[in-house]
This record gives sequence, structure tokens and C-alpha cells, in this order.
Amino acid sequence: MPPKAALISLATSLPPNVFLQKDVLAAAWEVFGSRLPQFETLSSIFSNTGIIKRHGVKPFEWYLERRGWPERTAAFLEGAETLFVDAAEKALASAQLSGHDIDTVVTVCSTGIATPSLEARVAGKLGFRSDVSRVPVFGLGCAGGVSGLSIAARLAQARPGTNVLLVAVELCSLALRLDELTKANIVATSLFGDGAAAMILRAGDGGATRIENSGEHLWPATLDIMGWNVDPEGFGVIFQRTIPDFVTANFSPALTQILANMGLTMADIDRFICHPGGARVINALETTLALHQGALDHERQVIADCGNMSAPTVLFVLERARNAGLPPRSLLTALGPGFTASCVTLRHAA
Repeated sequence: MPPKAALISLATSLPPNVFLQKDVLAAAWEVFGSRLPQFETLSSIFSNTGIIKRHGVKPFEWYLERRGWPERTAAFLEGAETLFVDAAEKALASAQLSGHDIDTVVTVCSTGIATPSLEARVAGKLGFRSDVSRVPVFGLGCAGGVSGLSIAARLAQARPGTNVLLVAVELCSLALRLDELTKANIVATSLFGDGAAAMILRAGDGGATRIENSGEHLWPATLDIMGWNVDPEGFGVIFQRTIPDFVTANFSPALTQILANMGLTMADIDRFICHPGGARVINALETTLALHQGALDHERQVIADCGNMSAPTVLFVLERARNAGLPPRSLLTALGPGFTASCVTLRHAA
């Protein structure tokens, strides 16, 4: 049996522009207050997210003017490339590697379109070899961090000794819309931030933390829960069902089956590391996983400091959990468009 992939390094990156939640709410009142009759009621969402601040690739004022595809795409390419390079350089330095040592790059992103894809655009800056394997992954949304880790781990395991770089970068702020007078857009405005995370995986040697197994569950007839609408102005968010309620009703049975396929039960998990979609989603996860209220502490810290950054968010949580000391077995979980649950188990040797 081939050796399991090991987590060699993990790093995160945030753009420089910091948005306090109270300032975002004040701006939302200016933009939506007089145009959306129910905004007064919806405005309570901002204080219920658990978010204190977020980061964006553009200054605050940039988001207060209407933007179309060309401007959003230009902002995406500039911002995503910068974050990609910063996160990757940190992960490489931590692993004592250079870009020349990377054999495979997995790029996870669902918040912008780049062709050539991001890893090709930054190949020169990072010093990738001409024979590097490129695996761009689009459309997984918030599940992308965990699903991307699963993909990268399988690629590392398939070629022991090679270095696989995973970069998850999302610029969710670029999907904020001034023209959509909908609850979904208000929820997005209250939640989304930008960020990136990078990991290096290698099978065959080194690494105290190994990717043990992975699994997914796709619920039928759930395309309306989360996703993008595409129109001339850009991406518009789809939230047509209440995600915390769906999590409470459906996540535990799916997770039990995923673990059973791995030969595990919930009792085998020492620590859950979850994508924190927002404070209500974190509460729903604690309820459905039968955890004590407050158990998902790193999740709450990340959502407070960074907001929901989609795919990289769970890797920010993993970074904090790893720095605090991982137990023997952890389970990473994330939910994303599809509607999909994605899970990865980690085995850690102290």
C-alpha cells in the first residue's frame, strides 16, 4: 500500500484592506436602506454573523461603486495572483523548499475566472519548473478547501516523494453587488471576505500529520442552496434555503455514512475542524455533532477575524488548530455548492 500523504507546511495570507463589520453595516444602510423596505429587519444579520472584521483586495470605497465583469476580473487577477504568491512563498519557506521543488500545483478558486489559470500566471514569480503538473479546480465554493486537500493528497500519494502544492484563494468580496435588492445579497454582504491558504504535501517521508482518508456526500435536488448566478455585472450569490437549518437536519446522517465508509465512527474523532460559514452555522454544527457549545473555538476566532472567505477558511482554522496542537485524529469538514459535504481525516503523531 502506498504511503499516505503528509502535511509538510501550511500558511495563510490576507489582503491589506481591513473592513470593520460596523463600517460595512453603516455603508450597507447608505446603499440599501432607502431602496430595500425590509433592510431594517435584515440588518440584524450583520451582528449575528460573529464577524468583527474582514479583509478585501480593494479599498473600502471601491465596493461602493457599481462594477461590471471587466473591472471585477481585473481586480480578481491582480488580487488573486498577489495572495497566491504570498501564501505559496510562506508555505515554501516553512517547508524549506523553493518553487523549483514543486512537482504538482493544485489551485482551488471559485470567485473569479482566469485562463490561463492562476498557477500559470504566477509560475515565473514562484520559479515553478517547466514540467510542473497543473490542476486548477473551479466550482467547489466553500467545500473547496477540504476537497482540494483530498485531491492534493491523492496526487501526492500516487507519486511518493514528489511535492504537491495546494493553494486555495478566494476573493469573495468581488461578488458583492449594489444592484441586487435581495436577502441573499444582504447575507453575502454581511459575511464575505478575501483570503488564501497554501499547503505542501508529500508522501513517503517526513511530516507528523498525515492525510488518512477522505469522503464526500452530494445531496440530490439541492442546487438552490448555494452557488452563483452569472449576469452582465458579474457573479450574484444564490442562497435560497437556510443553511443552518439544513445542517441541523441533514449533516449528521451524511457524516456518519462518510465515516462508516472509512471504517470509523463519530467516537473515533478527537477534534472536528469545520468550515465556519457564520455564527449560526457554527452553532448548528455544534448541535448536530453533539459538541458542547463553544467547542468550535478556532472556527469562531477565524470568522471573527476574517469573515467567510469560502474555500480557504477551513484551512485558516486548521492552521490555528495545528499551532495549538493537534490530537491523534481530526476531521476536517466543509459544506459547499452541490450541495456537498466534504471530509478529510488527519492522523497526527505527537
